[in-house]
Amino acid sequence: MAFNTGLSGLRAAAVDLDVTGNNIANASTVGFKSSRVQFGDLYANGFLSSGSAPVGDGVRVQSVKQSFGQGNISFTDSGLDLAIDGDGFFELNNGGEKRYSRAGQFGTDKDGFVVNNQNMRLQGYIADAAGNLSGRTGDLQIGSDNLSPQRTTDLRTDLNLDAREQVLTATPFDPLNPGTYNHVTATTIFDSLGNPHEATQFYAKRTPVNADSEWSLYVQIDGEYVGNTDAANPTAILEFDQNGNLTAPTNPLGTIPISDWTPVDQNGVANGAATGAGAAFNLDLGSTTQYGANFGVNDQRQNGYTTGRLSGLDVSQQGVIFARYTNGQSKSLGQVALASFNNTDGLSPSGDTSWVETFESGQPIIGRPDTGTLGAIQASSVEESNVDLSAELVNLIIAQRNYQANAKTIETSDAVTQTIINLR
Repeated sequence: MAFNTGLSGLRAAAVDLDVTGNNIANASTVGFKSSRVQFGDLYANGFLSSGSAPVGDGVRVQSVKQSFGQGNISFTDSGLDLAIDGDGFFELNNGGEKRYSRAGQFGTDKDGFVVNNQNMRLQGYIADAAGNLSGRTGDLQIGSDNLSPQRTTDLRTDLNLDAREQVLTATPFDPLNPGTYNHVTATTIFDSLGNPHEATQFYAKRTPVNADSEWSLYVQIDGEYVGNTDAANPTAILEFDQNGNLTAPTNPLGTIPISDWTPVDQNGVANGAATGAGAAFNLDLGSTTQYGANFGVNDQRQNGYTTGRLSGLDVSQQGVIFARYTNGQSKSLGQVALASFNNTDGLSPSGDTSWVETFESGQPIIGRPDTGTLGAIQASSVEESNVDLSAELVNLIIAQRNYQANAKTIETSDAVTQTIINLR
């Protein structure tokens, strides 16, 4: 019996040495999770009985359990290096097989798919051409195509007209004569080809007819009148009440449709389209006020832009991958999906710092990062191995001592047997 007891101890100690050595070997492996050996004693027993021998039969390895504790997060210089701060696993497509990993060292292949070092494709929520995220998951792909231009459909101007200004008597309106208008502001808008055009707004205080105070608005694009035919007819009349609030035009308040603009190039030839459904664009002056303060443009923005090339990527804590373009625009390309399991310990390691689903783990629960129990994404970072190297070196000494002690048990048992054999 002593031989069997010692042999079981040797086998158990050898497994402990293997596991400890594997932990030490992967102390610098990104996303690695350390393991520990769980032992159980052995006692003889039979059917419907616990056995009568009080002396045990040795030890056995019950399981090798992995510790899924959080590893330290370190920064890198790669924008697609991702670390999970909290619960969850990256979902990977390995040629149709689903793998789950905490190693977030990603890049792109020749087709733009986000892949790890083994060319497993990262899974996530797919975005449409406009950058709207859907609830459908699949292989995340980063397109290198230029961002198509978008024509201006809305131009919003938020300003204050100085109520202390006097009504102008100089007529008619002349953009080259500052005496025919009180204030002017300009911004750039774009046609369907992404060509820039300068939209200029001139404001001239006039004698009120239908309100406490009125202003004439003249709009020119590239020096050409829009919304009217000549300088005698303003694009719109802005009406204000005694509190300085805009009251007209209405439907909706302060919105002026510009429908007679045709983009032309420097030679006066039509180039690019301005109109879609309805007006070429809407000039929104709904936030305009007339207070006794200096003229000032508080905000001016429009929704058009020229074409742009991909210049960089950003990943948010929610795992949304944003593409930055040279025209100053950005668009979401997708969102990283994370998987969690009811029993993480039930996952089966499959190599390459990844795991596969088993019956014991249960099916994966897919969700968006930083929601529910799922962790947040840290971009330009990786999760280091959670191996405590100092503790593993101590465990190595303990495993070696256990191995030597069990070998001593066998040696002693052999000496006793030899003594019996040598009896005369």
